[in-house]
Amino acid sequence: MTEQRTLPGAAGLVGSRLPREAARRHARGGGRFVDDIAFARLAHVAFVRSPYAHARITGIETAAARALPGVLAVVTGEDLKPLCHPWVGVLNHFPGLKSAPQYPLAIDAARWNGEPVVAVVAESRALAEDGADLVEVSYEPLPPVLDLDAAQAPGAPVVHPDLEDNLAFALELDTGGVEAVFAEAALVVEDEFRFGRHTALTLEPRSLVADFDPALRQLTVHHATQTPFQMQDVYARHLGLEEADVRVVAPDVGGSFGMKLHVYGEEMATCALSVLLGRPVKFVADRLESFQTDIHARDHRVRARMAVSEEGEILAMDVVDETGIGPYSVYPRTSAVEGNQAIRLMGGPYRMPAYRGRLKVVFQNKTPMCQYRAVGHPVACAVTEGLVDKAAARLGLDPLEMRRRNVVTQDMYPHRSPTGYMFERLSHEECAARIEQMMGYARLRDEQAELRARGIHRGIGFATFIEITNPGPAFYGVGGARISAQDGCVMKMEPSGQIRVDVSVTEQGQGTETIMAQIAATHLGVPLSDVRVYTGDTRSSPYGGATWASRGAGVGGPTVMKTAQALRDNILDVAATILQARPEELALRDGCIVDAAGSVRMDLAELGRIAYFRPDTLPADYHPELTVARHYVPQGYPFAFTNGIQASHLEVDTETGLVRLLDHWVVEDCGTVINPLLVDEQVRGGVVQGLGAALFEEVLYNSEGALTTATMADYLAPMAGEMPDIHVGHVVTPTLTSPLGAKGVGEAGTAAAPAAVMNAINDALSPFGAELRQMPFTPERILAALGKI
Repeated sequence: MTEQRTLPGAAGLVGSRLPREAARRHARGGGRFVDDIAFARLAHVAFVRSPYAHARITGIETAAARALPGVLAVVTGEDLKPLCHPWVGVLNHFPGLKSAPQYPLAIDAARWNGEPVVAVVAESRALAEDGADLVEVSYEPLPPVLDLDAAQAPGAPVVHPDLEDNLAFALELDTGGVEAVFAEAALVVEDEFRFGRHTALTLEPRSLVADFDPALRQLTVHHATQTPFQMQDVYARHLGLEEADVRVVAPDVGGSFGMKLHVYGEEMATCALSVLLGRPVKFVADRLESFQTDIHARDHRVRARMAVSEEGEILAMDVVDETGIGPYSVYPRTSAVEGNQAIRLMGGPYRMPAYRGRLKVVFQNKTPMCQYRAVGHPVACAVTEGLVDKAAARLGLDPLEMRRRNVVTQDMYPHRSPTGYMFERLSHEECAARIEQMMGYARLRDEQAELRARGIHRGIGFATFIEITNPGPAFYGVGGARISAQDGCVMKMEPSGQIRVDVSVTEQGQGTETIMAQIAATHLGVPLSDVRVYTGDTRSSPYGGATWASRGAGVGGPTVMKTAQALRDNILDVAATILQARPEELALRDGCIVDAAGSVRMDLAELGRIAYFRPDTLPADYHPELTVARHYVPQGYPFAFTNGIQASHLEVDTETGLVRLLDHWVVEDCGTVINPLLVDEQVRGGVVQGLGAALFEEVLYNSEGALTTATMADYLAPMAGEMPDIHVGHVVTPTLTSPLGAKGVGEAGTAAAPAAVMNAINDALSPFGAELRQMPFTPERILAALGKI
C-alpha cells in the first residue's frame, strides 16, 4: 500500500474539525462561541476536493487551518455525519436500481476528481480558501473505473464494494418477434453512436446562503434552485428538522437547464454547517467547481439497427444503450431517468410495429450524471434519425420523403408507441410540409449539387422529434419521491385594484412570471401592468412542483387560469352587491366593472376601497372574498407530447474539418402559443444548446480520471458568431389534457438539433463515403473520417 499526501493548495478547496469545547458551549447556548459565532456576520465556506478520481482517505491534518485567524471551523465528513442523514438515489418504479448512501462530504474514500472532502468556514471566502490550502489530506490511490467496457469487465475494480459490481440499473423493453422481423426485412442498417459528456454551464453558478436560527430551530435557505419545495423537504428530512421550520427562497435563478434540481453535497454541507454554527453560511461555486461537481449528462454509447421494407417502411429497431453515470445515482430523481427515456423515445415519431431496447447504467469514477435539458431526447433522436437517413440513402429515397412515409398519420391517433408512450395527437405531417416550404428545400438541393461540382461541400440534415412535456401526477410520486406533479396559485385583489399572484412554478430566466401574468390578466380582465407575480418562496408560495420537464405553461398555466377565473367571479359578486345588480349582468374589462351595454360602472380601486375599508356599507352577513387559491393536477395522458421537425444547412471544409453553420429551421407544435416571442426564443436557446453538443461541448478526463476540461478555454461553448440564423415556425394542435391547450416548449430545440447537424454533416461528406457518429463532431474527427489524419 502506498500513501500519498496532497501538498497544501493542491486540492483546491479544503476543510476540518470544529473544536469540541466550542461545540459544547454552542449547544449550551452560552460562552464566547455564541457571542462571536452564533450571532456574528455571514460566514463563507470553501471545500477541499479530491485530486484523485478514486482514493481511500487515510488521514486529514487540520491544525494549521484551524489556527489561521478568521477561520471559524474546519469540518470533515465524520463531523457532519451525525448532523445529516445520508441519501440514496433510488426510486421504486426503477426495480433493481441501486446506489450507495451519499454524505455531504466524502467519508473513507473519494470517488471522483473534485468530490468535496473537507469544509472550511471563515469570515470571508478568501480566508476560507486560505484555510483550505492549509489542510493536508492523505490518500491511498485506488484504480479508477472510467471506461464503459472496463466498468463491466470481469474482475473490474468496483466503485462501491458493498454493491458487488458496477451495474447500477438494467432494463429491457421487447414487443416480441424482433428477430423474425429483422430476418425477413429487405434492408437492415446499423451503427454505433457515441455521445460526449457535457454540462449545463449556467450563467449563475450553484449558490446558496443557509441561515439557521438555533433559538427557533428554523432554517432559511436562499438557494439558486428550480424546486424550492423539493429542497425544503430534503433539508428537513436529512437535517432532522420539521418541514414547517425550513424555508427555501428561490426568486429569480440565472439559468438551470435541469442542473439545479438535484441534491449536491456542498449544498447539504452548507446547510448542516449553518445548523452546526448557528449562523448564516454562504457557498457560491466558482467555474472550476462547477465543471467538477455540477451534474454531467449524455455519456452514452448506443449500438442500434433498423429493419426496413423495400418501400422504405420502418419495421423494427433493436437498441443497446450503455451509459456511465459516475459513482452515485443522483438524489432524489435518480440517474436512471436519462437512459430510461432514451430507450423509450427511440423511434418515437414513427409507426414501426416492433422494438427491442436494452439499457445498462453503470457506475464510474467521474462526476455524477443526471437529468439535463431534454433528458434522453438528443440521444434517442440522433440514433433514430441517423438510421433513418442511412436507410433512405441505401434505398435511394429523399430523406424528407423517407420521414413522410413513416410518421404517424392523423387517422392513427390516439397512438401507442412500441415502447409504451401514448400520443394524443401529433402533427408531423403538417410540420414536414411547413419546413419544406420555409427552407426552400428544392432550391437548396439544386444549389448543393451546383456547389459540389465546384468543390464546395454543403449538407442538409433533418431530424423529426417528440418532446415529453406536462408530466402527469404519477411521474415521480409513483416511485416514492416526494416531488409534486401538481401546482398551486394564490391570487388576491389588493385595495388598490392591483392583482397579486403567488404561484408555485419558478423563474429560471425562461419567462415564467411574464407568462403567468399574461394568463392572469387575460382571464381576469385586467391590464397586464396591474398584475404582479411572485414565485419561489416556500413561506408564501402555494405548494407545487415548480419548474422541470417543460411543465411551466402546461401545468402552472392552468393553475393560474383557474385561480383567475375564480377571483373574477368573486370580484363580480362583490361588484353586483355594491351596484345592486346581478353578477351575470356585469363583466370585468380592462380593470373596470362594466354592464351589459359596456358602460363603466366602477374601477377596481373603488371596489377595493369599499370591500376592504367600508364593508359596513354592504349588506349584513356579506363577506367579500378577494383572495382565492386553486391547485391543478394534469389529467388524462401521462404526458403531453410536443412534436416537430428541424433542419440544418451547413458547409464542411474538407481540408480543415471545420463546419460552418449556415441556417437552421425548426417547425414545432407546442399546442396553444401563449407568448410567441418567448416560445420562439425558448426554441432558439434550445437549438443553441443542441448545436453546442453537436460541435463543441465535451467533458474529458485523462487516463487517471482527472478532469481536463475544467476551464472555459478547454470546454468549448457555442458563441454567437458561430451560430446560424435560426428560423422558427409553428403548427398549433392544442392538447385536450389542459384547459389552456398548451404543451411545453423548453426542450424542443435541444432534442433534435444535434441529430439534424449530424445528418447534415454526413450529407455533405457523402461524396467521400465518410460518416460520423461520435459527438461532438470536431475538426479532428471529421478529418479522421475523411482519412486525412
